[in-house]
Amino acid sequence: MIYHFSLQSVAIITGIILILIGLPGLIRPGATQEWTKRLPRSYIAGIVLLFIAAAWCGYLLWTMEMGEFASFRKPLLVLLPIAFFLVIRFVDEFLAVRALGILCLLAAEPLLDAAFFRNDPARLVVTVLAYLLIVAGIMWVTMPYLLRDQINWGARNSLRWRCVHGFVFLYGAVVLVLAVVAY
Repeated sequence: MIYHFSLQSVAIITGIILILIGLPGLIRPGATQEWTKRLPRSYIAGIVLLFIAAAWCGYLLWTMEMGEFASFRKPLLVLLPIAFFLVIRFVDEFLAVRALGILCLLAAEPLLDAAFFRNDPARLVVTVLAYLLIVAGIMWVTMPYLLRDQINWGARNSLRWRCVHGFVFLYGAVVLVLAVVAY
């Protein structure tokens, strides 16, 4: 176990994040559609998201138990900022989408870690979200144009946009309620 979070604390944080993602799309669909359509090609957002991902990876490299690979810790810590700048320099196409995919892959692990060895069926709500994050992260890192296509599909009309964000909001509310009641 890399993280030592309880399922309740992870579910509270996840529920709040999902509610905060879904709420703006419900309240102001026009403004969020325009901002979200610009996100995949936003170079500044890509740098910010990639920096967060690199810092998270650096934290993991610094703190996690590596066993027999502990001798690789220092070279990897040196290589991480070099890789960060090389990615910014040479992978500028859809950088925000790729960085968002990396963050999805990183965010799935605490969810799965917190639900590990839990027997109650309510844990599956968090586990399903973790596996959706993994699939989305793999797709967005390897095929970043898919997020642009997914955004365009969702933003085709206001009703569809509100339905997607309403689902995200409701899922976050369910996770938050389960964190208080079941976990």
